[in-house]
Amino acid sequence: MPELSLSLHRAIADIPPLEWDACAGAGNPFVSHAFLLALEESGSTGGRSGWLPQHVALRDAAGRLLACAPCHAKAHSQGEYVFDHGWADAFERAGGRYYPKLQVAAPFSPVPGPRLLVRPDAGIGVEALAQGLVQACQQLDLSSVHCTFCTAAEWAALGEAGWLQRLGTQFHWTNAGYGCFEDFLGALSSRKRKQIRRERRDAEQSGFVLKTLRGHEITPRHWEAFHRFYLSTTDKRWGRSAYLKKSFWPLLGERLGDKVVLMVAEQEGQPVAGALNLLGEEALYGRNWGCVVDAPFLHFELCYYRAIDFAIEHKLPRVEAGAQGEHKIQRGYLPVPTYSAHWIAHPGLRRAVADFLDRERPAMLAEMQALSEMSPFKREGEG
Repeated sequence: MPELSLSLHRAIADIPPLEWDACAGAGNPFVSHAFLLALEESGSTGGRSGWLPQHVALRDAAGRLLACAPCHAKAHSQGEYVFDHGWADAFERAGGRYYPKLQVAAPFSPVPGPRLLVRPDAGIGVEALAQGLVQACQQLDLSSVHCTFCTAAEWAALGEAGWLQRLGTQFHWTNAGYGCFEDFLGALSSRKRKQIRRERRDAEQSGFVLKTLRGHEITPRHWEAFHRFYLSTTDKRWGRSAYLKKSFWPLLGERLGDKVVLMVAEQEGQPVAGALNLLGEEALYGRNWGCVVDAPFLHFELCYYRAIDFAIEHKLPRVEAGAQGEHKIQRGYLPVPTYSAHWIAHPGLRRAVADFLDRERPAMLAEMQALSEMSPFKREGEG
């Protein structure tokens, strides 16, 4: 293994984009330099957000970046979607200090993907970066490191390195080589086919103009409207301040270009609902939704069905529709496991969390199996 040096960076701009992206690859936009930069420059992370950048970098003796990880020191557990509030409460009631902690994640984005970013020609594995994260945690005097929504391979490697392993679930749509949306419907039971056709018909006949926009097609007025949608959803669902700042959206569009896909509904020329997606090499990632109208099935059309249309047209293997929502199953989005790994410094807390996770994992697998039984796809012999 080459001689390595560890450094921590309080801004993604401290690391040249070409170097970072040589480690991150082009597959998942949520760990790209451009995405992280848009978050920081908009003030969505950094400042008083509670997400303080501490990006980890490993370099060889010549100064070449071999590996990196998107990291933030955090004074709370908001915006993560892998919930550890109970761990924090129990530890602090016992006199411990859970915060600050180190979060290895794509902020505010429950999107599975790589978190331990290693150059393909680096000559090291993710284990070296895992050791670097523990070193960073100790150097910063933090309680723990949490690598959330990582890949299955990273999860396995971190488990081998002694990290605690956690399972979650999401709902993803898989492209079985469909040539069009009707091909997909043909794979469903008759009752579910009729239901989806009715929902699409009602959405399309509701008087809205429905559009799928990419890159430069998304104008400042769309971003202005989308921030209103986002605020409306945040207020309605969570009753708290919004994570993402108004300037984040146009920065995202500017930096990621055609990787940004917006499904929008317009009424009398004005946007009234929208679903934001980011495009990766193998998936369309549904991220944010919001509206200022109440229209039956518009949410399903913009978030789920148009995403399937897009994936079929562009021959993408998957649509990943984000966290939560068992209603997605009846629209063809089936449960899949998600992964996170946790390194905890305090021996007593580590034992307690390990015991909890040993009981939670089989329960999560059983839940996914039960959810899979709700699949809308035809069973053998069914029309």
